Amino acid sequence: MIKFVKYKTQEGNEHFGLLNKESNFIEIEGDIFTSYKITDKIINPDEVKILPPVIPSKIIAVGLNYKDHAKELGMKLPEEPIIFIKTPNTVIGHMDQIIYPEMSKQVDYEAELAIIVKNNIKNIEEDMVEANILGYTCLNDITARDLQKKDGQWTRAKCFDTFAPIGPFFTKDINPDKVKIKLYLNGELKQDSNTSNFIFKTKKLVSFISKIMTINRGDIITTGTPAGIGPVKKGDKVEVEIENIGRLTNFIA
Repeated sequence: MIKFVKYKTQEGNEHFGLLNKESNFIEIEGDIFTSYKITDKIINPDEVKILPPVIPSKIIAVGLNYKDHAKELGMKLPEEPIIFIKTPNTVIGHMDQIIYPEMSKQVDYEAELAIIVKNNIKNIEEDMVEANILGYTCLNDITARDLQKKDGQWTRAKCFDTFAPIGPFFTKDINPDKVKIKLYLNGELKQDSNTSNFIFKTKKLVSFISKIMTINRGDIITTGTPAGIGPVKKGDKVEVEIENIGRLTNFIA
């Protein structure tokens, strides 16, 4: 299984790398989206900062896409995907701090599988989706739940700075519709599901969204959260773990 990572060196240079069997990074030269080569340079992860895999022009997020979450909320399954936007200012990386906004009294975690789009796409069918995906990663769709309920629409609740931790690794070597997804809060398991509970599978989501808007290279489509969402408080440690991808760790500040 090939896992990629993006990191910044102590000198401030940014690179992509491959994760090797010893959990070190092998540096990559070139464009991860088009053409690159693997070097023989080995990087010690302790000497670099892991970055978000991409800084998207937008995150297209899907609401209510797990059967277990719909059951938890007592809601009917949607006939079509429910989508909303998270803005680029929300993006942070592995081990970064999530800032608890002063105007909110309830901030929740939401573990999600995220799709990184490889090419600019518009109006594609499901059989074209796989060729246009760079990989899959972990995302935490942090939400100011009280403001979401107050506003009715979700922009404010979803778009505070730091509200979309992404990473640490991404890979294409999984079946995105059949992987375990978990969330730990201070080491306690809070969400425990599988993407086999998706209401709408990944190819359906990408094709559907592409028929609404142009999706740009490096954009993120995040696929919804399973049952078990809940609040965080300042000082908490929150971790999203997806089978064969990795564990995304962040702290509430």
